[in-house]
Amino acid sequence: MPKSPRPPQGRSRRQDERPQWSMRLFTTISVLVLCAGGIGHAVVTGMETGIERVDPFKDMKNRPAAGHGTNILLVGTDGRDKITPEEKRKYRLGGEPCHCTDTIMVVHISADRERASIVSLPRDSYAQVPEHTDRSTGKHHNAHPAKLNAAYAEGGPGLTVRTVEHMTKVKIDHYLEVDFTSFMKTVDVIGGVEVCTVRPLKDDYTGLDLPVGTHRLDGGQALQYVRSRHIDGASDFSRMQRQQRFLAALIARASTRGVLLNPVKFREVTSTLIGSVRADKGFGTEEILALGQAMRGFAPSSSEFTSVPVAGVNPPVEGIGSTVKWDEAKSRKLFQALRDDKPLAPPRPGKKTTVVDVAPQEIAVQVYNGTLTRGLGKRVDEALRSTGFKTTRTPEDADRQDVKRTLVTYDPRWDRSAKSLQAALPGCELRAVEGQGGLLKVMAGTDFKGVRAVRADDPYQGEYGTVTGDQVVCP
Repeated sequence: MPKSPRPPQGRSRRQDERPQWSMRLFTTISVLVLCAGGIGHAVVTGMETGIERVDPFKDMKNRPAAGHGTNILLVGTDGRDKITPEEKRKYRLGGEPCHCTDTIMVVHISADRERASIVSLPRDSYAQVPEHTDRSTGKHHNAHPAKLNAAYAEGGPGLTVRTVEHMTKVKIDHYLEVDFTSFMKTVDVIGGVEVCTVRPLKDDYTGLDLPVGTHRLDGGQALQYVRSRHIDGASDFSRMQRQQRFLAALIARASTRGVLLNPVKFREVTSTLIGSVRADKGFGTEEILALGQAMRGFAPSSSEFTSVPVAGVNPPVEGIGSTVKWDEAKSRKLFQALRDDKPLAPPRPGKKTTVVDVAPQEIAVQVYNGTLTRGLGKRVDEALRSTGFKTTRTPEDADRQDVKRTLVTYDPRWDRSAKSLQAALPGCELRAVEGQGGLLKVMAGTDFKGVRAVRADDPYQGEYGTVTGDQVVCP
């Protein structure tokens, strides 16, 4: 037998220790652009007058050149003043609000208004904050290193925009800021959001407890769902997956069922959001109507989600602490794609796929031919590799040549991987073998008919780890 490949190592990504609220940010922009085109100028004008205005572009110089499409910087703050004591207890939202940024995202709306690309920027990203005057103390600061979220604490929206533009070389057209409070109430107003789980989700820290299946979450439950990071060893990585699924489900509900496309419902939603939103002065009625009119046909497949590629965690910096280091080459290419108005997601496969718990790209497989049919091992190896499995590319003939039913043997510690492989080999038998290790073994039998395409709820797809909304919503 060939030397067994080392089992793939689990990916890890250091994310913010605070809850990530990217979903509430995109909730706001989704509501605005999906509804405005069908409601009318008068209603949108009324909404606009209630939004608190900021001027993040004042006195800005030496900005990046404008690209194609529209770029919106969305910032989430930790305000929770309007959440009741009962809600804080029920959904485990203790602690005082810090009124700081816990999420920073760039949302790119394509020039043809047919695609939205959402890129999350980790709040602990290592940044060079530009020269500025502290908004609180009036003290002048030279350019200095800091965590990305420090820009908001030191200089508010203006310094945040300047720092993001400096790091990404993407010109920001509009600024939108949402606080913690609006998330739960917005979900409740639209009647809840449906999510599906392929394994039980339980987190004692947030109180999340969902069995396998499909669930309609209200605002509080949705907050638990997107906050949880103690469900498994994937920590923030799996939390990011859930956030993407939730956003996609929200867009699906708003766009396919028309939940928001009536004046009464629209007024309910906007009245919920108005008290929690701040936006730049240029993001007014005409802009909202133009986006809404153009994006009325927006669907989950029109949205794509990713995070800036990271290279790891920097050693602690005095006065700053540990920071997230971006992958320079990949992040530069990612933001160039935004400037060029190009999609981030890879081309879509033409065939339907089955959702599994573990991505095939993370599963190492050795194939054996258990029949007298020449070349069967090679066919199985190639078919599994074509759907993403990490086969050895060196199939072997088994000692037995009379296997009728295809057999998968696996170490019990890799049982989730085995079930994903079983989904790709319909009708195969699973057999646990203690001590086999991370390499799964397939004994192809005479019953082999082909490999079913499978995929996981895994955002690491394509060069930038991008998924589209319809890939992560419930079937």
